[in-house]
Amino acid sequence: MLSIFEFSTAFSSDEACLHHLMKVRHGFKRTCEHCDRPSKFNRISTRRVYGCQWCGHQISPCVGTPMENSHLPLQKWFFAIYLFTTSRHGVAAMELKRQLDISYKTAWRMAHEIRKYMADVDGEDLLDDDVEADETYVGGKKSGGKRGRGAPGKTVVFGMLERGGDVMLKVVPNVRKKTLQPIIKANVEAGSAVHTDELKSYSGLSKAGYEHETVNHGSGEYVDGDCHVNGMEGFWARLKLSIRGTHVHVSGKHLEKYAKEFEYRYNRRKQPERMLSDLLAFPA
Repeated sequence: MLSIFEFSTAFSSDEACLHHLMKVRHGFKRTCEHCDRPSKFNRISTRRVYGCQWCGHQISPCVGTPMENSHLPLQKWFFAIYLFTTSRHGVAAMELKRQLDISYKTAWRMAHEIRKYMADVDGEDLLDDDVEADETYVGGKKSGGKRGRGAPGKTVVFGMLERGGDVMLKVVPNVRKKTLQPIIKANVEAGSAVHTDELKSYSGLSKAGYEHETVNHGSGEYVDGDCHVNGMEGFWARLKLSIRGTHVHVSGKHLEKYAKEFEYRYNRRKQPERMLSDLLAFPA
């Protein structure tokens, strides 16, 4: 992992950031898409673009990145990404505002663009082997109100965790069978063992081609041989702790982006030093 000093030295100016974008996304020597000639693309100083030496066709390295429609200095975008990858629990918009000397509105937008970008980089590969499926409820507890399933003012997040592998999260409108099972069928390899609690929405997974095993939390059963959802339960605990500690409150409207950020962090847990290099690769 680069130190702050090393990162600041490598990306000390907007020019250095733009040079990096062009290098990793397109390269300076390539066949021009317009004139079909091997060409060297040179920097056009008045704009964030590089032009073909023969026909002048221009390439903007920012297109397809979180910076595409932003007039904010690239150096501030790069440093925001650095902060996201070096923080264990995410970065609040107020923290970006302080660190980058920008408005809260701009910081909030930057943070959400980076979260969407993290989700794109992470992707959604099929889960297989032993997969735990569970759901949780995120939102402020109302005084005297019901907790857990059926509680008002909460947003449902559905999760699937491949033991020893990745986690995948989806914000869903409810926990009905017709909502949850299509997500499982679309993202878990047929023939896998799916471990769940006793929620009736999971019934019928065996007929769908899965080895379905359940534990009855309502009866105090949390482990039955190899069957449990302790991995997902542990993930939910860390997710909620991070949201409370960093963001205090997250609206249901934007919860999906926060969930995908923590999905990305979990899936890179074995090689956290790769997070920065993965995001700065800026796939075209």
